[in-house]
Amino acid sequence: MSYRNIMPSPDLSRLTDLVRRLRAPEGCPWDREQTLGDLRAYLLEEAHETAAAIDSGDSAELLAELGDLLFQASFIAVLAEEAGQFTVGDAIEHVHTKMVERHPHVFGDTQLADSAAVREVWERRKLETKKSSGGSLLDGVAPSLPALTGAYRMTQKAAGVGFDWAETDQVLEKIEEEIDELRAAADKEQRREELGDLLFTVANLARKLDIDPEAALAQANLKFRRRFAGVETGLAAQGERLGEASLETMDALWEAAKAAEPGRT
Repeated sequence: MSYRNIMPSPDLSRLTDLVRRLRAPEGCPWDREQTLGDLRAYLLEEAHETAAAIDSGDSAELLAELGDLLFQASFIAVLAEEAGQFTVGDAIEHVHTKMVERHPHVFGDTQLADSAAVREVWERRKLETKKSSGGSLLDGVAPSLPALTGAYRMTQKAAGVGFDWAETDQVLEKIEEEIDELRAAADKEQRREELGDLLFTVANLARKLDIDPEAALAQANLKFRRRFAGVETGLAAQGERLGEASLETMDALWEAAKAAEPGRT
């Protein structure tokens, strides 16, 4: 089968048809009132809930959240269609064409050795597109992204065109330098700036280690939630309450919760 015949499932039309029905005169007043601005908030919420489902490892939860996310995308497409801007089919065709063009090693004769080479070609192709339109390579990193993800993506793009440290150890040295500058900061404003530089460099380190820093931090957050819940449970079992127990008591319960998770640190 030719790749040109590999098109997305028509099942997406069930969602766009559903949105049109909801926004019809005999449909739902609330859905008819929604604007692109309203949907922006719901889109972000559903994207975060989908990410949380991925972190949880619960496939049933992921199925539900992904469906919600697809519904918001379909709703946005219908609003654009109503405004005469484009249809969902246009959006699908646009991304399909773009993905084919950016994978010449799959749909053409280009030979690429590994994923690093793929990323480099990807970023250079996007750079050529930006040059022709007068834009910046970093324009593709949305300002609305979480700051850590934004830093990670910007450094990926910069590295894709050769603006990068040669060795991971150089990034570690830079982190040590940023920590020293943070220690030397004279006031809150300087500390904020130096802390930002430190976090940005940590995002760079994550990229060099091929680790998504947002996912790594999300995992650490989940670990903290789980262990702190163990502290709360332990306090309740001892007849004590948060805010009244000593740090030594809570720390002991934390270590107990930590020890109860084999293989975790």
